[in-house]
Amino acid sequence: MTTTIKNELAQPYPLTAAQIAFFRENGYIKLRHVLSPDTIRYMDETITREVHRLNTQHLPMDQRDTYGKAFLQIMNIWVYSLPAREIVFSESLARIAAELLEVSGVRLYHDQALYKEPGGGQTPWHADQYYWPLATDRTVTVWIPLQETPLPMGPLEFSAGSNHLSTGRDLKIGDESQEVLHRALRDEGYTHVVEPFSLGDVSYHNGWLYHRAGANHTDQMRKVMTMIYMDKDMVLKAPENPNQVNDWNTWCPGAKVGEVIQTARNPILFEKE
Repeated sequence: MTTTIKNELAQPYPLTAAQIAFFRENGYIKLRHVLSPDTIRYMDETITREVHRLNTQHLPMDQRDTYGKAFLQIMNIWVYSLPAREIVFSESLARIAAELLEVSGVRLYHDQALYKEPGGGQTPWHADQYYWPLATDRTVTVWIPLQETPLPMGPLEFSAGSNHLSTGRDLKIGDESQEVLHRALRDEGYTHVVEPFSLGDVSYHNGWLYHRAGANHTDQMRKVMTMIYMDKDMVLKAPENPNQVNDWNTWCPGAKVGEVIQTARNPILFEKE
């Protein structure tokens, strides 16, 4: 990593009060030109190299279920690669998360690369926090496309304000969540927002915000890196489903129910002085 890129990943991105208020109301925000083309290119080279090395999904597309068709998913890359760690630990991106959540600091929950192959299917409607044994909604994911992402490539689609909807919070991602949430979000009148991402644009969305992505109708891989942040004072709750038990053991090993999650796998990435 060059000094220029390292400095960029550390310097503050100026959020406005209006942007913070927009996130508070809608549960998501798309930010323009957060990262330079050079930094995106470096992230692409670094993360893509690790995705190819760590990927274990080799089934043909027609033999996968809906979830398997949606993307290649590689998690906690920072554990396996120092260059990836420098990206995941970006103070700039973590500071944005803390300011949007309106908390004094954030920890890493985990990272994940989401690569939607050419011909890859839709990502069904879902809320990420169904999987997380976390006591509050002070969670946010940054979604970083590693290329320009036009509509045919399958950028994220947000259901604005749907993080306040309790319907469907017991559904894991899949065909059922797509059917139930499509109907519920339509009936409740939530506005859906989907836009192309230019190079360097990123988005942040709350853990309970319902979102989806379309299929990749291009001949190019849709490459995305994400980091999930939580309030630095986040407490582990008693798991409510088997997926939360798995997440506890995988992403927060050693954490105790009712106590702040402060394991070696969950370092503080930004804290206000």
